[in-house]
Amino acid sequence: MKYVIVVLSLLVFSCKQEKKYHDIAQVKKEKVQDTLIADIIEWQKELNKEYEDPKTSPLPDRYRKDFKTLDFFEPDTTFVVTASFERTPEAIPFLMPTTTDRKSEEVVYGIATFNLKGKKHKLEIYQNRKLMLQEEYKDYLFLPFIDKTNGEHTYGGGRYIDLSIPEGRTIVINFNKAYNPYCAYNKKYSCPIVPGINSLDIEVLAGVKAFKKGRK
Repeated sequence: MKYVIVVLSLLVFSCKQEKKYHDIAQVKKEKVQDTLIADIIEWQKELNKEYEDPKTSPLPDRYRKDFKTLDFFEPDTTFVVTASFERTPEAIPFLMPTTTDRKSEEVVYGIATFNLKGKKHKLEIYQNRKLMLQEEYKDYLFLPFIDKTNGEHTYGGGRYIDLSIPEGRTIVINFNKAYNPYCAYNKKYSCPIVPGINSLDIEVLAGVKAFKKGRK
């Protein structure tokens, strides 16, 4: 009888320990998600401040004076991916077309490979040849992309994501921080045109939506 009690006690203890382990894992996952969401919301607030400030806003005065917020998708942590990152040190600089006659001298700094929404994707990540010479932008990387939301939910010309040179062989891409080129708001700006190779065959329902004139 004592043996049975001991065995039952061990089983109960084991189950409790297992449950505790899974509970801890779930709590950690939730904390990571909460941190990511908080970071996304803070990024949205900072972007709104930039667009509200006449010194930094790309908005024409007629739109900026009543501006309250950009239109964002709800934060979605499934659109935060850790991609493998392959450097391309032998890449030759090229002139990326823009929405004006200007050409932007870029080089493919590396290629990001990741899985998203059940599919494997590859995106080229660029470094601007002029910006890399400036101390403030020496680690800056540029990720332009297009996806299946363009022209409907998002700006037809695609969107951009700002990144920094990673230390290792992976790079985190947060599509919740995808924003529109300035020329989506004001035609006076010259914006790099997204290379066709950076086309995603999915809907990226994250980041900034298409600009609606007169939105408050």
